[in-house]
Amino acid sequence: MVYLTRRERFSSAHRLFNQAFSEQENIELYGKCTNPNWHGHNYELFVTVKGEINKATGLVINLKDLGRLVKEEVIEKLDHKNLNTEVDYLQGKIVSSEVIVVSIWEILFDKVKNIGATLHKLKLVETENNYVEYYG
Repeated sequence: MVYLTRRERFSSAHRLFNQAFSEQENIELYGKCTNPNWHGHNYELFVTVKGEINKATGLVINLKDLGRLVKEEVIEKLDHKNLNTEVDYLQGKIVSSEVIVVSIWEILFDKVKNIGATLHKLKLVETENNYVEYYG
């Protein structure tokens, strides 16, 4: 089994906020990240797929296909967007890195299979100090 990772980047704004909580409860839980005027990040997304090497091509997957898939299905929908208000699949959710990475997994899982590999892991870097990993 070979593991192959593709990195993409996007910049987005969001607000951590739970509508069921009071403004004070949100501030106590999320601090500056609940700013009603949003805050932003320059995210890095690492998409790791796995598979056997195709003897005819020497590849697990064509990286052009993987790159195109990730850009069309994820990056174009998230880049320079307000995640709380402009991204349909994040509507009504608390837009944490954890929720974002699970949502991206749900979008990519079957589509990666369709181009010849298995989605193994997503890593979403929010800041130089914070990232999440998800294995489905």
